[in-house]
Amino acid sequence: MEQTTFDLALPIAIGSDHAGFGYKEEVISYLEGKGITVKDFGTHSADSVDYPDFAHPVASAVEDGTHAFGILICGSANGVAITANKHQGIRAAICWGDELARLARSHNNANVLCIPARFVSVPTATEMVDVFAATPFEGGRHENRVKKIACM
Repeated sequence: MEQTTFDLALPIAIGSDHAGFGYKEEVISYLEGKGITVKDFGTHSADSVDYPDFAHPVASAVEDGTHAFGILICGSANGVAITANKHQGIRAAICWGDELARLARSHNNANVLCIPARFVSVPTATEMVDVFAATPFEGGRHENRVKKIACM
């Protein structure tokens, strides 16, 4: 199975639709303030856009191994999670609190954090990013389950 922790020497891929744009900018600023490299896949304004146009490139960047993990932000996080999870190597998890972010990593080996901007505060979003980035996958009893996720 994949490594259990993220290689934070790699950039973090991030994207959003118009509803998540403001949060995306806040999260980027937060991460860069911590010295973490971030690749912004858009959108680049609050103008209405289609979330798959940004979710697919983030998922691809994580799936190909060039980015440590992904962050996707939209109003509910449902659209970006559904889109990202179409990629075989992606396990995108919708989280609205740090405990869910921890469990998504430790039990599901999630590699894309999906944040619902309309339902969490910016401080909650940045806390979830920290927890998601720092939490290792436990493996063990969870490893076989995670291996069964991909369609063959």
